[in-house]
Amino acid sequence: MSPTERLIVPLDVPTRDRALTLLDRLPEVSFWKVGLELFVSVGPEILTELHQRQKRIFLDLKLHDIPNTVAGATAAAHRYQVDLLTLHATAGRAALEAAVAATGPEQQPRLLAISLLTSLNARDLALDLKIPLELPEYALQMALLAQTAGCAGAVCSPQEVADLRRVCGDDFLLVCPGVRPSWAAAGDQRRVATPTEALRAGADYLVIGRPLTQAADPAAAWQRLCEELTG
Repeated sequence: MSPTERLIVPLDVPTRDRALTLLDRLPEVSFWKVGLELFVSVGPEILTELHQRQKRIFLDLKLHDIPNTVAGATAAAHRYQVDLLTLHATAGRAALEAAVAATGPEQQPRLLAISLLTSLNARDLALDLKIPLELPEYALQMALLAQTAGCAGAVCSPQEVADLRRVCGDDFLLVCPGVRPSWAAAGDQRRVATPTEALRAGADYLVIGRPLTQAADPAAAWQRLCEELTG
């Protein structure tokens, strides 16, 4: 894949009309992420729209429930024919394995386990969540849990991706949010890196949202991002 084919842009908007406006303003984007806000607001019709435009789909629902419920939700996503689906590694091994079983023999969609949200940092992990592990070790353990359960990959910050790639191997899919171009603000993301840094560290895909979707001119911002990646 070219560097620009590794980019996933989130449709983090509350309405169908605003989603379609973004799709129209960024026609060169081939891979879109649909998260909780838009999916709860619009439902699966936005997935139909993306299919009609021949776009790849990352359904980012971050499932986290008992094994039976996670399996049922995963089976429903299987019917939507999306490419990627997220669930929290902290749902546990049984839930992860149930979700894998629900995807069918070809694992469609490919399951990605959330290792740790990129809005959290080491202080949050230790003081609020009372987890004694250091943050990099915790993210790695969550990724290994997902791998042993049969998930296709994990979502991690670019600051942990090198360790996960080294331990989990080349066939384990690693998707990194918390990626910000050199010219963009970090916002509420705590563990960030530039696109070039994240790809060099071993990321397969980068999720880049607000620097593009909240830009005054999204098409110009997309062009600037592509130039940063290929220049």
